Amino acid sequence: MSRDFGREKRLLTPSQFKAVFDSPSGKLPGRNVLLLVRENQLPHPRIGLVIGKKSVKLSVERNRIKRQLRETFRLHQMELTGWDIVVISRKGLAELDNAELAKQFAKLWRRLSRTPAPVQPQQAQSSAADA
Repeated sequence: MSRDFGREKRLLTPSQFKAVFDSPSGKLPGRNVLLLVRENQLPHPRIGLVIGKKSVKLSVERNRIKRQLRETFRLHQMELTGWDIVVISRKGLAELDNAELAKQFAKLWRRLSRTPAPVQPQQAQSSAADA
């Protein structure tokens, strides 16, 4: 899997977001953020960002945060295979500088990678062939 961040690695449609919101497999709370995760049965992770005006007032700050989140996701996506992730911002996220954001999300990605991973379609087929 490459470390790019193409369309296939994003949650794009309302139905994709709704699936994660309606039945998350897990919730990972951070200091100023909440991650909702759901198994996706794909060989790669997907991410969706919900950075609202209520929690981050200025559009400049919202865009900066989104850029930083996408970059940390891109760098850690190898560890996150098989998850759909929705990042929901909370008040105070805009006060974090870029280094603190990267540090906080690296910690969250590590916590998520230690969560029992869903069985991938390739792994399930190879396990069935071995039996």
